[in-house]
Amino acid sequence: MKIFLAFLQSDTKHPIPAYSFWQYYIKNGIIEADHTWDELPGLDWAFGLVPKSMAEQFAWKEKTWEQTISYLKKNPVDIFLSYLYPSQIDINAINQIKSLGITCINFFCDNIREFKRIPAEFSAFDLNWVPEYKAIKLYQKAGYNYINLPMPIWLEPKLRIPQGEDNSQLTFIGSKDIQRQLFFEEIILKRPDLPLAIYGNGWSGDATEPAPPATPYSFGNKVAYQFSFMKEQGMLPYLRKLNQRKISAEISPALKSKVSGTISFEQYNQLTSSSMITVGVNRYPSFNFPLQQPGTYSRLRDIEAPMLGACYLTEYTEGLENWTTKLLFITTLIV
Repeated sequence: MKIFLAFLQSDTKHPIPAYSFWQYYIKNGIIEADHTWDELPGLDWAFGLVPKSMAEQFAWKEKTWEQTISYLKKNPVDIFLSYLYPSQIDINAINQIKSLGITCINFFCDNIREFKRIPAEFSAFDLNWVPEYKAIKLYQKAGYNYINLPMPIWLEPKLRIPQGEDNSQLTFIGSKDIQRQLFFEEIILKRPDLPLAIYGNGWSGDATEPAPPATPYSFGNKVAYQFSFMKEQGMLPYLRKLNQRKISAEISPALKSKVSGTISFEQYNQLTSSSMITVGVNRYPSFNFPLQQPGTYSRLRDIEAPMLGACYLTEYTEGLENWTTKLLFITTLIV
């Protein structure tokens, strides 16, 4: 089976959250499943997520989808497999690809964080790959075809052999956000002696992942944005958004003493597998929930850490127990 990938590939390092690991996982998983993948060399799918003007986004979409359709007409495949946000999707283009006899599947892993209702753009796909258990009801309500499967993850064979405990620390690896900060502040306040080590972007102020550039807004643009936010999210989330502006982004000296900076991919694998305990945090920032009562959903780490042989501890979220019977290479499940 031949699979065309539109999975955030890019030859450029863009100022958006980490994305390059996705194509590493999905490409290697497809190969190990004895299938083949294809892509349009040089096409920058990740650029579709970079903040830009509406005109620039339109130009990117028009060029990208024209090139993709032209390529697929000359290079037939069985499946078009993508990781696309609504703003990147051209429904007409997806329909043209389907008319070529190609099954179109879109993976999206932030449904619960991003949406109150599933965007109409996702209706264009033959199948939506949905990893969050809590998002199932949203897809059922929308009437869109979906399959509930874990996020894609692939490990080198040598990493599938469990390693012995190499250190006695509790290890967390992940970028800083307000929910993770509050979570660990509370823990350290209660147990300052805990052998916790935190690695990741943003904790120590030496961020390696560039922040998205600030968009220059006029007063009219700001009013329009605020109105649009209230219309889409409601008044209560808008008030929470305003209140959270008052919260300091600075972490306490006690928590800062537990921060160990960013690490390489090799260090990530080694620390995850050999720490006494690898910690997961399934809560996430969202104005749809009170700050002290956050929503939760299963993360990539819930699949990855056990596959690396970690002693893994995370907070419960609905549907997490389902993955105990699904720790398989995900690309073998979808083909």
